[in-house]
Amino acid sequence: MKITLLFFVLTWIPYGSMSQDLSGVALIDKAIAYHDPQGNWLHFNGWLKISMQTPKNGNRDSKIHIDLPGEYFYVKAIRNANTTEYTVDKGACSIAFNGSYDISEALIKEHNLSCDRAKLYQNYYTYLYGLPMKLKDPGTKVHEKVSRKSFKGKEYLVLKVTYDEAVGSDVWFFYFDPKSYAMEIYQFFKGDPNGKGKDTGEYILLSEEININEIRMPKVRAWYYNKDNAYLGTDTLNQ
Repeated sequence: MKITLLFFVLTWIPYGSMSQDLSGVALIDKAIAYHDPQGNWLHFNGWLKISMQTPKNGNRDSKIHIDLPGEYFYVKAIRNANTTEYTVDKGACSIAFNGSYDISEALIKEHNLSCDRAKLYQNYYTYLYGLPMKLKDPGTKVHEKVSRKSFKGKEYLVLKVTYDEAVGSDVWFFYFDPKSYAMEIYQFFKGDPNGKGKDTGEYILLSEEININEIRMPKVRAWYYNKDNAYLGTDTLNQ
């Protein structure tokens, strides 16, 4: 009887009421329970193979090793017959180009090779493939109000996230399926989306899933400009 009543209540309450009752932190917890039910991200040590396709440039195929406990990051990217390797090992950086660590100043300048870029890649891949777990990181400001929004014909629970100044200035929105709590879209603006930042930033559509280290990660990420919906490119994750 109690189980039947609970089922009736859950199916009768409209999603709008559910979003009003669910806090931002509670939504993150439910999303993490879906994507990382065993809590593996905190000690993640694994490889990602990512193929990036863009309309104007050649494909970039990357092999990435993220070892969070070991504070180690490595990416090897191949594009247009050139191979770039970045390693960040406990904060120390090394760079190789076409297999050589002895790189001329001309090549460094031509291909924009730097340790700042290595750390940018480390932060980029660790952040995006660590979502939604990364929303628990220090400096993350999770807004308590969960809203409902229709995006491309589907209703979502939407969470707004900003960051401490030392972490970042972008305004992010994360879109979750109201039934499974799977993260299906994220979007960012360079400032207030209702003010000067409204024509900035991008949105990313996530589709399919791949299981890596018992974590459900998005297999396909398609990037678009917020301003005009122009297509930017697609990342595909493989094992």
